[in-house]
Amino acid sequence: MDSQISVPTKKYSKSWLLKMAWRDSRRSRSKLLLFTISIAIGIAALVAINSFKRNLDEEIQLQAKALLGADLEVYSKQPFTTEQAALIDSLGEEKSGQTRFGSMVYFPRTDGTRLVQVRGIRGLFPYYGKIETEPHWAAGDLTNGDYALVDEKLMLQFNVEIGDEIRIGKLTLEIRGKLKNVPGQSGISTAVAPVVYITQHNAYQSGLITKGSRATHSVFYKYPTEATADEVITQYEARLKALDLKYETVEERKKDTSEAFANLSIFLNLAAFIALLLGSIGVAGAVHIYLKEKNKSVAILRCLGVKSKQAFYIYLYQVLFMGLMGSVIGTALGLGLQYYLPRLLGEILPFSFEPKIFWIVVVEGICLGLIIAVLFALIPLIRLGEISPLQSIRATFESDHSSVDQSTIVVFSLVTLFLFGFAYFQIGEWKQAALFVLGLGVTFGLLALIARGLMALAKKFSIRASSFLVKQGIANLHRPNNQSTILLLTIGICAVLISTLLFSRYILVEQITLTGADERPNMVLFDIQTDQRDALKALTSDYDLPVIQDVPIVTMRLKEINGINKKLAEKDSLPNLPAWVFNREYRVTFRDTLIDSETLTEGQLQSKVEQPEDTIYVSVSEGFAQSREWKIGDELLFNVQGALIKAYIGSFRKVDWRRVQTNFLIVFPTGVLEHAPQFHVLVTKVDASDVSARFQQAVVRLFPNVSIIDLELILKTVEDILNKVSFAINFMAGFSVLTGLIVLAGSVVLSKTQRVQESVLLRTIGARSYQIFWITCIEYFALGAIASLAGLVLAHSFSWLLAKFVFENDFLVSYYHTFLIFISITFGTILIGLFNIRPVLRKRPLEILRKEI
Repeated sequence: MDSQISVPTKKYSKSWLLKMAWRDSRRSRSKLLLFTISIAIGIAALVAINSFKRNLDEEIQLQAKALLGADLEVYSKQPFTTEQAALIDSLGEEKSGQTRFGSMVYFPRTDGTRLVQVRGIRGLFPYYGKIETEPHWAAGDLTNGDYALVDEKLMLQFNVEIGDEIRIGKLTLEIRGKLKNVPGQSGISTAVAPVVYITQHNAYQSGLITKGSRATHSVFYKYPTEATADEVITQYEARLKALDLKYETVEERKKDTSEAFANLSIFLNLAAFIALLLGSIGVAGAVHIYLKEKNKSVAILRCLGVKSKQAFYIYLYQVLFMGLMGSVIGTALGLGLQYYLPRLLGEILPFSFEPKIFWIVVVEGICLGLIIAVLFALIPLIRLGEISPLQSIRATFESDHSSVDQSTIVVFSLVTLFLFGFAYFQIGEWKQAALFVLGLGVTFGLLALIARGLMALAKKFSIRASSFLVKQGIANLHRPNNQSTILLLTIGICAVLISTLLFSRYILVEQITLTGADERPNMVLFDIQTDQRDALKALTSDYDLPVIQDVPIVTMRLKEINGINKKLAEKDSLPNLPAWVFNREYRVTFRDTLIDSETLTEGQLQSKVEQPEDTIYVSVSEGFAQSREWKIGDELLFNVQGALIKAYIGSFRKVDWRRVQTNFLIVFPTGVLEHAPQFHVLVTKVDASDVSARFQQAVVRLFPNVSIIDLELILKTVEDILNKVSFAINFMAGFSVLTGLIVLAGSVVLSKTQRVQESVLLRTIGARSYQIFWITCIEYFALGAIASLAGLVLAHSFSWLLAKFVFENDFLVSYYHTFLIFISITFGTILIGLFNIRPVLRKRPLEILRKEI
């Protein structure tokens, strides 16, 4: 048919094409605005995240020395031996010391107790950065008497003031100042274990540093240059390892700090990626429906001699202009947001900083917005070449779009490559990026199949429907020029992405909630000496508290595994036997049964050793054994504080480390370690806060060496911090939700012309307003309900995968959120659909035709 019509051709200049693009867009700028907003929000999220990440990386480089406080730290979990001390003295002249340990402190005036991190310092540490106090001179005055510097929030919690006393072990010290900022210390760490500074001399005088105490002993060095520190490590590394001394340099602190924020960066990048992806879908959907309404305009232009290529350029210019506008607006918003992110995430940052603008991020944002605008608009744009001039005089003429031509395949390939490249850039792992893109492809494929099935079912159902309203509403899903496929794809993918974010958040929040469940123990007392055990149990009973667990702990080191010791492992470079396996101190227990946080996965649990000559079989944590490639029957030789004990691996246990239990890597049977030097851990549950306070006060007064972990207090503190961090994460995830809602609204609004035309025709042949109302409700209810149901099923599937392989947690279904999302999306779709046809319900058909069509 097309070949029988002779269409005059004319050469139009680029300036004419630009003017034509401008004139054609005048009546449709409100529709193109949705297209612009979709790009702007996604680009804003991405620019904000990338700017924040670059600022953070630069700040880590600048403040790395302040994070460590020195050029080199050498430390040990045990007091330095004479040989170690000799080596330490030879590493440098300018050095300072620090001994840090956890301990209970007591404030006599307010009768408050709390587990804190005590830091006993000697010398001029820190060399870089500054301990900020109130008054400002308090840190320098610490060594001039029996003074302490106490965390400001801790003082506020217990209504303590400067000049009050603080009791640490046997010592009573005067609070000389408030600690306002400690270099390298984040809000989370200080909230869980507030810092108290004293002198190293007073730390030893407290009586809390004895044999078996869990204290870290450090020496900090300052050198003329960083190169000197590297030279020292190169020269003495072998000697340090031989003497079981650990060390950390500025470069290693940079790496550790960057890695600590890597997961946060990935999560925020993914949130921005999802927002950008939804924006891309919005672009594709908006341009598809917008250009479908322009078919007649293009056909008229073809009759006037405009070539298909020139028509393509007219609408490409519109896409480029709106894409550029969206990119610039989004980049500007993102640059503004980057100043807000450090405040949102301040609790987890080890330093504060003022963000600055990176122009490379600005260029990336604008270029990326333009690429997305063009790339995701290409598929509907290339369809313009298939529009026949006949469409200007035959309203029912439709081009054949059933075949997939080469240009469509090329565009789809480019989109896939772009998504893979961008996902790889954001995630950093090509396998994960490939899986992400594959998951998107499967999601789109399933939603497209559901759309096809919906239209087929609608065609059959509308024929059999007895009700006129139902027949018309369902028929709208399969009639020519229907928007069912694009609307269901857009609504469905929005439902998938938004629901997955909400379900994943629910799983993580529920995990925290379960940790503090009512039936779980909530107080742990540790570092209990054997001669204190019975008296402490009696004190617990005096306060009517249950002794849920009374666990003995023995410290030991691994000397050999299957006859291989540390020297042989290092000589043969065995990857499954690193030096730390032999260097670490193992804290083990002995019992004859499993506890409820453990499950036997392989082998048999030996409950008791009857005779001294009997073979000893220990139970090992499954995860630890797998990472070391240990097997049932492997021989382990332990050094138990000078005595050698040979044992064999008899079983593996799966341990839930999240549970409030005394969990161990290695468990011995009874009858072996009862007479070894040991200390004890007591687990109890306190229901009332006043009983908890009085019990802790009594323990600190009678047993100053015993430390108490009040899980209720810690959970509340962590929850407060997590709420702040969660707000920051939700704030960025909100970009995805907002983009999804805009895309959802835009996809329905952009089909307005088609729906108004059909509704006006129904009004013209006698349909009443209420009938138009219910026909529209039925159509959009079917679209919204099926799209949201399909999206929810897919979202639950993805959430299960995240829970199992990423969060390593049980999959939990939130029926409340599921129902809420279904109702919100379904009725949101109906409301937007009704918003489209509101003129039809209130005005006469001729008036509407003159204005809208």
